[in-house]
Amino acid sequence: MRKEYDFSKAKRASEVPHLAKLQTEAKGKTRITIMLDNFVIDAFRQLAEREGIGYQTLINRRLRESLEAGVLDEETLRRVLREELAAV
Repeated sequence: MRKEYDFSKAKRASEVPHLAKLQTEAKGKTRITIMLDNFVIDAFRQLAEREGIGYQTLINRRLRESLEAGVLDEETLRRVLREELAAV
């Protein structure tokens, strides 16, 4: 093996179409840039450290849980309130 290699002309995997596709399929994730409050970042870092996982993994997990929990729309809220008020 060489002690030094010249990667100045190398392409990133994302620049090679078939490799980019493989990366996307394998990971199922997309890299993004997002601005979050320092408080949120610090809180997730502390929680993640306690759980022994990465904070970005924890943020992703919590967002997924929130989405899978479903949305409480106005119609559902009104129906539940009517049911509860009728029971009183």
